[in-house]
Amino acid sequence: MRYRYDTPQHSESNGERLAALRKRRRWTQATLARETGYSLAAVRAFERGRRSLDRGSVILTFAKALGCHPTEITGQPLAPGDEASQDAAAAVSSVHRALLRHGRPARPTDDEAARVDLTGLQGRVREANRLRSSAALAGTAARLPALLRDAQVAVEVCEAGDRRVAYGLLASAYECAMQYLYTMGHSAAATLATERVLWAAEATEDPLRALAARWYQAGEFLAIGEHDDAADIIEESLKALGPAKGPEALSLLGAFHLKAALNAARAASPAVAEEHMSAATAAADQLGVDRNDFELQFGPTNAAIWSVSLPVEMGRGREAVRTAEYVTAGLPDDYPPERRSHYFIDMGRGHWYNGDRDKALAAFLEAESIAPTATRMHAGVRETVRTMIRTQRRGPVLELGIRVGAL
Repeated sequence: MRYRYDTPQHSESNGERLAALRKRRRWTQATLARETGYSLAAVRAFERGRRSLDRGSVILTFAKALGCHPTEITGQPLAPGDEASQDAAAAVSSVHRALLRHGRPARPTDDEAARVDLTGLQGRVREANRLRSSAALAGTAARLPALLRDAQVAVEVCEAGDRRVAYGLLASAYECAMQYLYTMGHSAAATLATERVLWAAEATEDPLRALAARWYQAGEFLAIGEHDDAADIIEESLKALGPAKGPEALSLLGAFHLKAALNAARAASPAVAEEHMSAATAAADQLGVDRNDFELQFGPTNAAIWSVSLPVEMGRGREAVRTAEYVTAGLPDDYPPERRSHYFIDMGRGHWYNGDRDKALAAFLEAESIAPTATRMHAGVRETVRTMIRTQRRGPVLELGIRVGAL
């Protein structure tokens, strides 16, 4: 498909939304600079789009100062522009409705109750999560509403041990819904899904399953910049895990260290971030293989990917690019597309921070080729590409800008 790019329509940038939020508070740029610790020149550059407002830690600093949610700056959820993204977004309302019905009587029909099959339901949950991690979001969207309904019915009609199994399947289905909603930019609905994951995981009476749900809970606090709360949840969970016994516990331990590293990076605590990253790498080395316990994708490959993502979060473009030279060469072709695409997004941002526009664009295009919808719906890609376009308004960068809604 060819895209016209002679007269693109304008869409708001993160900087323009930041300026509007500041004016809503009746603050001057100088006031915003004082409240956030950024220079007046930096605030002006962000608002005018001369400086890319895409780093999580920077967005969170402005959001906390202005008393708003980070998505009020990033503009999520984005309107899907292409047909595949529209298909992927088609189930958002139905999934949200299923989440709202959590805990209410399912009132299954006789046929629904008779059709409850935990083995079949397990296969359907596994397939939905496989599609999501494969970045086949339209396929995920097509399956989720009925899957959530059937898992809720199973919890209601099963008894004793089967009910605990049903709760585990419901927790996994909610996790799939949560990840899907986050990818599509619907953070409020995704937060609701996370609460449902916590509730269902506790009902399984499986300590590791319940701790895995806390990993997602920590992410909720991290996403809104409540770093102390996120750190408390992570530290409590690491303490509960203790010396990890068995590969499942070890992979969960490593995943918590990665989450702690990201939390510290966004809280401007680089030394703490590096300490947790080292602990995660040690756990991955001890594990020796990539695992997918509780859909957390932990192992040597994911730890290597994070060794690039973490410096990007801290704005260290040169370090990210240098590390990526080794990571890219060893990245398995069969690693889940969702994670591979996100890696190339981070690599693109690293090149951008390092001042290499061409390599940044090449990395974004590679991410798009792996997972088109996930890349086009990524707020950081959109904002970085928007900034790139300001000085180069023709060719592939502009075409990408149209696809991601940066214009």
